[in-house]
Amino acid sequence: MPDRPEKSDEQQKGPRKIWSWTTFLFLILSYLLAQVLINQFLTPERISWSDFRQFYGQEDVEHLVVVNNELAEIYIRESSLNKEPFADLKNPAGPHFIFTIGSVESLERKLSEAKEAFGFEEELDIIYEKRTDWFSALLAWMLPVLLIIGLFYLMSRRIKSPGDINPFDFVKSKAKIFDTTNIKQPKFADVAGHESAKVEVMEIVDFLKNPSFYTRLGAKIPKGVILVGPPGTGKTLMARAVAGEAKVPFFSISGSEFVEMFVGVGASRVRDLFQKAKEKAPSIIFIDEIDAVGRSRGSAFSLQSNDERESTLNQLLTEMDGFGENVGVIVMAATNRPDILDKALLRPGRFDRHIYLELPNISEREAIFKVHTRQLVLSPDLNLAQLAAMTPGFSGADIANICNEAALIAARKTREQIEQEDFYEAIDRIIGGLERKGKIISEKEKERIAYHEAGHAVVSWFEKEAEELMKVTIVPRGKSLGAAWYQPEEHAILTKSQLMASLVVALGGRAAEKLIFNEVSSGALDDLEKATKQAYTMVAYYGISDKVGNISFYDSSGRTEQSLHKPYSESTGRLIDSEVKEFIELAFAKAMKILESHRDQLEILAQELLEKEVIDKNNLIEILGKRAGTNTSVAQVPPGIEKINLT
Repeated sequence: MPDRPEKSDEQQKGPRKIWSWTTFLFLILSYLLAQVLINQFLTPERISWSDFRQFYGQEDVEHLVVVNNELAEIYIRESSLNKEPFADLKNPAGPHFIFTIGSVESLERKLSEAKEAFGFEEELDIIYEKRTDWFSALLAWMLPVLLIIGLFYLMSRRIKSPGDINPFDFVKSKAKIFDTTNIKQPKFADVAGHESAKVEVMEIVDFLKNPSFYTRLGAKIPKGVILVGPPGTGKTLMARAVAGEAKVPFFSISGSEFVEMFVGVGASRVRDLFQKAKEKAPSIIFIDEIDAVGRSRGSAFSLQSNDERESTLNQLLTEMDGFGENVGVIVMAATNRPDILDKALLRPGRFDRHIYLELPNISEREAIFKVHTRQLVLSPDLNLAQLAAMTPGFSGADIANICNEAALIAARKTREQIEQEDFYEAIDRIIGGLERKGKIISEKEKERIAYHEAGHAVVSWFEKEAEELMKVTIVPRGKSLGAAWYQPEEHAILTKSQLMASLVVALGGRAAEKLIFNEVSSGALDDLEKATKQAYTMVAYYGISDKVGNISFYDSSGRTEQSLHKPYSESTGRLIDSEVKEFIELAFAKAMKILESHRDQLEILAQELLEKEVIDKNNLIEILGKRAGTNTSVAQVPPGIEKINLT
């Protein structure tokens, strides 16, 4: 016979533990069951006083035993045991019956009355005893103790099967660890764009792989790297790429997972996290959304002195750079709100490297499109460069959403490949929302919407500094009733003339309503909101106003927003308000002037919109002529990405 494989120590220990506890519980239950059976079959029958009085009158009672001044045990004479009522007694040796006496005085009084009634001369023997039920007393004392011991054992025992929970892990870190045995992580090749950021992050990976190459000259490995950027720019994806490239243990946790309602839990989790990371050094700790625990302690609405988040932050500061050595552990963090982080957290020695991930430019967007379209079935005619040009200001997450939406649209149309127009429709849907062709709009309102959108188109077409118009539509989409779509150029800086041109274009729809209908409507709400905010930005932040001067009240730290007071006086506030109003009035007057000069073209474009509902760039060229300073020789022009809504 083949030899049986020997069981491991864990396999041998497991059944023994289970058998010992099963045996212990079985013995306890057996003992309790035995006591119940004993009480059931050996306990005397309980009778009433009238039954006892009858037995006493027939001279069948030998004596009474009063127990604890509560119960009376009745012993029947041996000569009477052969009678009919006593033939089936459970315990012939006695006691034979019991009854409740109420009180000793009451029992003695009733016995005295019964003696006189029956004419007996001798008193009935009564024995008084004090007894203790040791089983009940021991059970009452031991049961809570056994329950506490059993509960403590179940809580403290570390069950090794997956899925079980140890309550004592409540104060331990909830970080997920990734290493070579975990699921496949993305590489740097999967992170498109952000080439300069990848260079810095790849250097961190190289530190971990080849530390001696840097330490031979006395250099120290950076302790922390913080990734900063708008939402959707790929901060978490960059950290996951580090996990995939570094080939070292990677601990990932969210900042909110440190914060609990119980005092001290967050600090304990920080200590446990760093302890685990040091045991597996070299390793990386990644804290996503670190602003959940790293909020500044000195601002107006900061943490209180005894706040749980502050104690968690203090422990994090100590672990990153305190008296103890933190060798071989690099901390990475991500946030889109660096302005609210505590200065002690951002100083060198804790987060030595600050890496900024900005919104991608046109070449980076094309690379991102290539990454997100790898798994898609695309048409050979698909032009990713044109899609990248259409999406300025889009983040990597936005582009991923566009690719997925385009695939869904193509699937709904039962196509075999994803076409370019599917991407156009996906961009329209993501920016403006789903088309609402079934929305009921009266002919009079539809005419006003057409003139409104035509006003935007005509003003932007003849305003030299305005962005290039790509399409005009009066099809309701999302919350808007119509839209003018633009393809803006990417600028690092904006001049006063460019900012004023955007104000003029924003007010073009309202100016068209005023010109054609001699009154304005509530449809320009979105235009007015954007124009007002931009005008305040021009005056109060960019210092463009001559009257206000070269002053900016912008606060990059974000503390002004938390303050209850404005950073300027009331007189300055009134001056800012007057300048904003003047800028908007000048822009509105210029929009009216352009529309008055090209009223015929405004009328033709509005009528075309009422008939076709959507007008692209080729039709715009036919109606409005060639736009000065732009390339209008485009056969098929896709919709743009920026719009002015008619709400």
